[in-house]
Amino acid sequence: MRFERVWWGALSLLAASPAWAADGYSVLGDWPVKATSESGIEAGLKGNLSYDVARFGGADGGAFADDDAWRRQELSAFVRKPGMFELALGYDFRNEVWLDNFVRISGAAGDLRIGQFKTPVGYEESAVSTTATTFMERALPVTAFYAGRRLGADWTYEKIPNWYLNAAVQAGGDLLGDNRGRTLGARAVFNPVKDENQVLHLGLSASNEKRDDDSLRLQVRPEAFLAARRLVDTGALNRVEGIARYGVEAIWQRGPLLLQSEYLRIGVDRDGVADYSADGYYLAASWVLTGEKRGYKSAAFGNLKPRRDWGAVELAARYSHIDLDDAGVALGGRQRDWTFGANWYLGQHFRLQFNYVWAEARRRGTGLDPQIAQLRAQIYF
Repeated sequence: MRFERVWWGALSLLAASPAWAADGYSVLGDWPVKATSESGIEAGLKGNLSYDVARFGGADGGAFADDDAWRRQELSAFVRKPGMFELALGYDFRNEVWLDNFVRISGAAGDLRIGQFKTPVGYEESAVSTTATTFMERALPVTAFYAGRRLGADWTYEKIPNWYLNAAVQAGGDLLGDNRGRTLGARAVFNPVKDENQVLHLGLSASNEKRDDDSLRLQVRPEAFLAARRLVDTGALNRVEGIARYGVEAIWQRGPLLLQSEYLRIGVDRDGVADYSADGYYLAASWVLTGEKRGYKSAAFGNLKPRRDWGAVELAARYSHIDLDDAGVALGGRQRDWTFGANWYLGQHFRLQFNYVWAEARRRGTGLDPQIAQLRAQIYF
């Protein structure tokens, strides 16, 4: 069984680590993936290799095929001098997409970035690294409404205490030549509480997109990458004049407890036909049994760094809901997912994730309710 192979592989890593440490190096410790010159210029690599295994069950599990495959094969390089400049180049070889590729200049007036980067609406996608997600996949509305990466320029300002401000102008699509059009977006985050023990994060975001092809389609699979079918789907919406996205995010971390929620809405203006709108939200909670807490920087929570040789353990639960029905326009369907997760952080660069997803979807009078058990083995640096 694939589950067993991944599990025993993780235990082998844990067992091998002390032997490696005897020679002055631990496979579960920090890795030398960055070099710093005498002038303070840093050059390094970032990577994320994730392999997934999924098993489908429940009354409708037979509508899906058990599978295993690479989820991501991301590799990025950077050169930077903190507080002055950064050059980044990244590619996902599994999904054959360019990642963040940009030049950033930093100064007293904030950070100016030019290149390809994420659009600002959808906290889990726009702000959280793929190596720091609590669950294996983002929540339903984030996946469905997120606009992806675009070429453009943005400005970020963090010099007002407890505030994070970001505004972007993106045009011309992305580096693959897709998603041509223009997007204006902004995100603002306020921290009424931020100290060593707790962080309260309150955020608003919005964007307006004009696509050159005047079309849009919203669809989403259950919160499992290896689920090939989309359970809710608007079909193609044509004669689209503009797409407005809105997001509200609220997150509270106190020690090892993290509570997170987000509401997203999309409105589609159409020429000569009825407009369309849809929305969704999620509520999530996680508890680190071993006591660690996530770092917080630039209005986003990062990954855990275990304090013990054998790692850190985290339990999590999430409820997601999305509504793609708009009477008289599109009956895309409604879906809700319950996801329960457990994460084992083996040192600073290895993680095992287990998620159990119970999905319920209804579209045009029919429905599917698959249950999914999935496991991910991840190496990140």
